[in-house]
Amino acid sequence: MSRYRFGISSFLLASPFRDDDVDEQFTYAREAGFDVFEVCVEDPAVLSADALNRAASRTGLEVSVCGAFGPDRDISHEDAAVRRLGIEYVELCIDLAVEVGSPHVAGPMYSATGKARMLAPAERRQQREWAAESLRELGDYAGERGVLLAVEPLNRFETDLVNTVEQGLELFALAGRENVGFMLDTFHMNIEEKHLGDAIRTAGDKVFHFQVSENDRGTPGSGHVPWGETWQALDDIGYRGSIVIESFLPTVVEIARAVSLWREIEVSMDALARDGLAFLQRELP
Repeated sequence: MSRYRFGISSFLLASPFRDDDVDEQFTYAREAGFDVFEVCVEDPAVLSADALNRAASRTGLEVSVCGAFGPDRDISHEDAAVRRLGIEYVELCIDLAVEVGSPHVAGPMYSATGKARMLAPAERRQQREWAAESLRELGDYAGERGVLLAVEPLNRFETDLVNTVEQGLELFALAGRENVGFMLDTFHMNIEEKHLGDAIRTAGDKVFHFQVSENDRGTPGSGHVPWGETWQALDDIGYRGSIVIESFLPTVVEIARAVSLWREIEVSMDALARDGLAFLQRELP
């Protein structure tokens, strides 16, 4: 048995993920051989803890909670009312994490995905301060409930705020909450970090969650991500959490636009999921 638990993101299977999808997709994930089902909460109104818990109990899958951060979920927005909407959304995700037993809420929760602006240094500092203030409040809310916040750096084309581990650590220092750390993703790291292994080791025990896809967002093992270096670094920091395959369909227009996904990256999401899992199982037996 691997020292890691391998997972699949709901983004590969359905969007927005809703109660009507839960039974079928949890069954698919279990039969494919996954250990963890990562639920991306795009629309909280159509997804319930009851449905997730029933499916998890039936299949034996663990549940991981990940957020989806559009323009009205921006905790570093210049408008305090918009920041409040973002905070309330993350609180809903934290409550769901408690109900389904997820150790964390993950995602690029410091800003809206796809927001990229050339700001003056003072304006950028202000944005970071707003993000830190919001994360401080959310860290307290999550901490009272035993939940970690796993914050994801994104590449420069998807955010203007946190692209690297170093920038993430700066934000965490401003927020000042021990339960605020990283979700790292090899796709983004491959673009932004000089060396993936060094970045992972710099993040150290702040790595709460880990996602994988190739340099083109495709099947892990099919491109040029330095996987050996990545696995060694995870071992060096003693990471024993889950490793989740995440990718997207270009038919999900809003998300595809935000992440600049304009073409089919694999023959099917099923092939990406199964071949990706087989690669992880070979690499990390």
